[in-house]
Order: sequence, then C-alpha cells, then structure tokens
Amino acid sequence: MRFRTATTAAAIAAAGVLVLAGCTDSSEPGDGGDQPASEKVPYGDGTTMSGLAEAGTITIGTKFTQPLFGLAGPDGTPQGFDIEIGKIIAGQLDIAPGDIEWVETVSANREPFIQSGQVDLVIATYTINDERKKVVSFAGPYYEAGQDILVPAGNPEGIDGPEWFADNPDKTVCTVSGSTSLANIQEHTDNVLEAADYADCLDPIRNGQAVAVTTDNVILAGLADQNEGEFEVVGNPFTAEPYGIGLALEDDEFRHWINRVLEQAYSDGSWAAAWEATAGKVLDLPEPPAIDDYER
Repeated sequence: MRFRTATTAAAIAAAGVLVLAGCTDSSEPGDGGDQPASEKVPYGDGTTMSGLAEAGTITIGTKFTQPLFGLAGPDGTPQGFDIEIGKIIAGQLDIAPGDIEWVETVSANREPFIQSGQVDLVIATYTINDERKKVVSFAGPYYEAGQDILVPAGNPEGIDGPEWFADNPDKTVCTVSGSTSLANIQEHTDNVLEAADYADCLDPIRNGQAVAVTTDNVILAGLADQNEGEFEVVGNPFTAEPYGIGLALEDDEFRHWINRVLEQAYSDGSWAAAWEATAGKVLDLPEPPAIDDYER
C-alpha cells in the first residue's frame, strides 16, 4: 500500500547523489543502510555533548510499536525514521549505532523519563507544544505531521473528520492516553476509548468497541500499511503536529547544538536519506520543517 501523493524528485535525487558521493557504514540491525557522511558540528568542553562523547554512549527514548517511525525489529532493536534521526545525532558525537541504548517510551512517560534523567533524549513522534515546554526542552522540529482518522477499509460509517463524532456522540473513537491526539479529539467528543498504544486501538475497531482510531497521519499510514487491505486513512488532517526531540529543561547548549545538527542533515542529504530508507517506503519525501530555535 502506498500513500504517496506529491513528489519531491529533486530532493530525492540530491539525497541519492550525496549517498553515492560519501557514505559511512551504519549496517546495524534496524538501520536505513548507508547514510551520507557529515561534517562534525562543533561543541564546547563541559557541555552535555562533550560528556556524552567522552562516555561513548547515549540513551534515547523512542517508540517500539510505531510502524515507519519506531518499531522493534526481530531482535528487539527499533527501526524507523525516529531511529535514524537518533543515529544522525549520535554520529555527530562519534557514538556508533551499536553504542546507542534505546529505551521504550510511550506517550504518557516521555516527560518523566527526561526529567528523571532516565534518557538523554526522546525521539518518539513527540509533538512540540507549550505545555510540554514547561517541563522539557525541544530541539527541532524535524518533521511536521497532522492528526487524521483511521477507519475500516471502505469507511462503512462515512467518517470524514472529527466533527463527525460530535454529530454521532454514541460512536467511540480510540486514541492513546497522554497524547496530544487525545486532547485534540476531546474537543469534539467525550466518547473516547484510551489505549496504551495506537496499535492497541485496532482490535477495538475489529470487535466493534470503537469505529476509528485517531492520531498523526504518518502513524496511521504505518498502521494501514502494516495491516494492508484492512484499514484506510480518511485523508483529512485537522491539526499541525511538529515533531521535536525532547531533552532536559533549559539545556539550551544541547538544544541549539541539535538544531544545528538537524539543519546540516537537511542540507547534506542525510535527513532525506533517513526518510527514504524508512517512512519513505510508504510516504512521499516532505520538505524539511523550519527549525524553531526559540529563546525562553
């Protein structure tokens, strides 16, 4: 199943040229293959970056059940676009993919994991918003999604957007606890089944407990692709969801440095190569979003 709608052939071609021109070996389980070589973004002594580089390891929280972005492979190592973004950042610190510790995070525990120091970063389809900025910092965004709705193939209920649930209050929609998707759909209906993970919403649709699942369109596209022929995406996104990289509150040096890493990845083709090797198998290569290098 393909969800490509618009082409960005020039960007894809540029990424391909860069991959051929200069590559580093990243042949770890769950990777996207060869990535373009990148110049190192500098950092100072006594920073989070220098501490991680000296330790030779970094701990990154991510999703393990999110097709295309973060999905555990056969050996348990996660695969997807978020994973490749983590490898790009780690590579800038001379940390090999095999020296990254991946920790499973779900929507409800991302802030606690950062605050407690259990992880150094969270890269987990993590929407930047002002409430979260009160307790953690964000680098990025590195991708912008939009909330949509997944329904059974053929859309038997005729669901066309979130307003449909306001008009049909007896119908249940499923989403994940602690997510921005939950807050967004609750503006239209109180009849929401909360799950721990988006994949956990599929069986309730199958058995009639819910008629749909709602979250970001790229997550839904991954679920539809993983269960080909059983579900479809309505295709009417109703929010903007900028995905950011979560880190400790007010570690501005680390945040600004990651933003420079992302900007370089946009320009040198490594971001595009990471997309094409993962989410790009189902979705078109998007334009990189503008970095929000905010000041508090």
